[in-house]
Amino acid sequence: MKRRYRVGLITLLIVAVVAALLWFGAPLLQHKGYVLIALKGFRYESSLWAFVGLILVLWLLVYLLRRGLRLLVVSGGMLNPWSRLHRLRRVRLAAKQGFLELAEGRWHSALRHLKRAAHHDDQPLPFFLGAAQAAHELQQYEESDALLEQALKQQPEAEVAIALQHAQLQSQRGQAAAAQETLQLMHARHPQQPLVMRQLQQLYWQNSDWSGLLGLLPQLRKANVLGSAQFNELQRQAWLGRLQEVSKATAGDNSASLSALQQVWQSLASAQRQEPALLAAYAEQLRLLGAEAEAEELLRQALKQNYDVALVRLYGLLHGRDSGKQLQSAEAWLKQHPEDPSLLLTLGRLCLHNQLWGKARDYLEASLAFDRHPETCAELAGLMVQQGDLNRSNSLYQEGLRLLDPRLSQPSVAVLT
Repeated sequence: MKRRYRVGLITLLIVAVVAALLWFGAPLLQHKGYVLIALKGFRYESSLWAFVGLILVLWLLVYLLRRGLRLLVVSGGMLNPWSRLHRLRRVRLAAKQGFLELAEGRWHSALRHLKRAAHHDDQPLPFFLGAAQAAHELQQYEESDALLEQALKQQPEAEVAIALQHAQLQSQRGQAAAAQETLQLMHARHPQQPLVMRQLQQLYWQNSDWSGLLGLLPQLRKANVLGSAQFNELQRQAWLGRLQEVSKATAGDNSASLSALQQVWQSLASAQRQEPALLAAYAEQLRLLGAEAEAEELLRQALKQNYDVALVRLYGLLHGRDSGKQLQSAEAWLKQHPEDPSLLLTLGRLCLHNQLWGKARDYLEASLAFDRHPETCAELAGLMVQQGDLNRSNSLYQEGLRLLDPRLSQPSVAVLT
């Protein structure tokens, strides 16, 4: 539109000038006119038309000079590789080279090219992120962080992407606490951001921060960040870790540890307290804290409702309030599971607790008939020592060692008496 307006205006001026010349030209041509310019020692005399011609020549020279200077500036830009006309092409070339070098592990050249691209592009975020990665690989951590800060200043709307990159680099440097702080800040600002939650979840897992992970689980579920099976397994592992870390938090104070453990157990949902893995972890922690009677009662009630091999094996390691009743409960399960080697091992152990040596031997021999397990070999070998059968005891100990690791079984192994 501007160009058309300018052309129309010039055309109108030309028409006006031609009309004026036609109207006034004839009378003027009859008189040459006279022009005199005198200034100090300078004196110029000419006819009017010669003076007009001189003005036109001067105007033409000024016009040509301006056009020449403009062409010179343009040609200088063509020769300058970082001129405005060629900047985009050069930025693309630097970016292409930089990303290729980054992928190939050529960190120095990648850093140089990506920094150049970042400082000359209107959308510098990917170049800053790549340059920060290259600087990190070169262990130039201060420069890496500085590049991320520059990216944030130029594109503050991309703070989530920049924070994710920063947290990942911090984690790789071993700065787990700093990475966690970065992600927690982003999670507070963007609570629905799935990648922030996913990366924070992974960091909690790596740091065994089970309390933090358990606090994040409801939001992971709501945002549907993980699949159903993956979420359930993560939740199970988080509670397992939480149960196992309670006694460590109050080391040396069994009473406080037991109270904290029971509080954690009660915080689980009812369905979770029926899961065999969680039951086993809780019962094992109770046993370690000296609350074996509570653990035995817990497992006995659980096994009445849902039989589980792992729980049965653990049940044989517990000393309940009434060892005779405990043995009767286990023998009742034998009617439904007569060929379960774990149950037979548990029965053998419970008979040993009750000093029923003959029944203990029968149960342990029956368990070995179904499964040659090193624990069963060790229990029966100890019983054989007590009964004076040292040869059988030595043979069982050697078999147990061989089952654990073939390198541990040596012909010279013997039991000292």
